[in-house]
Amino acid sequence: MLPAIAAHVITDYTDPGDLVLDPMCGIGTTLVEAIHLGRDAAGMEYESDFAHLTSRNLQHAEVQGATGTARVVCGDARNITAVFAELRGKVALVLTSPPYGSHTHGQVRTRRDNGGGQIKKTNYRYSSDPGNLAHCGLEELLTGFGRILAGCAELLQPFGVVAVTVRTIRVRGELIDLPGRVVETAERSGLVLTDRLVALLCGLRDGRLVNRASFFQMLETRRARDKGIPACATAHEDLLLFQRITDLHTNSE
Repeated sequence: MLPAIAAHVITDYTDPGDLVLDPMCGIGTTLVEAIHLGRDAAGMEYESDFAHLTSRNLQHAEVQGATGTARVVCGDARNITAVFAELRGKVALVLTSPPYGSHTHGQVRTRRDNGGGQIKKTNYRYSSDPGNLAHCGLEELLTGFGRILAGCAELLQPFGVVAVTVRTIRVRGELIDLPGRVVETAERSGLVLTDRLVALLCGLRDGRLVNRASFFQMLETRRARDKGIPACATAHEDLLLFQRITDLHTNSE
C-alpha cells in the first residue's frame, strides 16, 4: 500500500486519538501513517520477519516525532477477535489489503546494472510458510479473507469503517476482477459497500499518466502482449469502503 493512500484514508475517516487496525500489516505502512497523524494503531502480521520490520518502522516513526501509539502482534489474522479481544467496539477504521501471492516485487539488477550479465532479483520472497494465505488459491484466499473481515467487523466501534485496497490480477493469463470478488466476500461477512474509489499508483506529468509499475510488471505485460493478450500495466487500485450492515440498519431507523 502506498503511504499516501493510507494517509489519505486515515485523515478522511478518523479523528486524532482514534484507533486504526490493520490485520495484515506487512511492514507497517498503515500503522506508521496512523501514528504520524496522531492516531493510535494496532496491527497483526503472519510473517515474523515482517512483524519485526513493522516494529522497527514504528520505532523510527517515534524518533521522527510521531505522536500516536502502536503495537504489532505476530499471528494469524483469522483469529483476530481472540487476539485483540480487548479492542472490541473500539476500532474506528480497519485499513488493509489482501495478499496477492507469496512473492513481492523485490529488488532488480538489470543487465545495465551488472555489466551485461543476467537479470538478478533479490528479496522477492514474501513467505515460505504454506499456512500463509499468500500461498492459497483464489477461492481459499477469499474464504480466509472473509473470515478476517468478519473478525475485524466485530472489533469496530459503531459506524466504524473498513477500507480495503485491492487491484485486478491475472491468473495464468486470465484477468480476475479481484475487487469485485472482495466486495462479494465482504458482503457475506456482514459488511456493506458504501463507496468505491480509484487510487492512482501512477504519476502525472504534463497532463499525462506516467506508469510506475515495477520492472517485472512491465516485463509480464510485454510478454502477454506478445502472445496477443491485450494486457496493460496496472496504474490504479480500487479503494473499497464498507460498514457493518447492522450499523446501516440502525442509522436508517
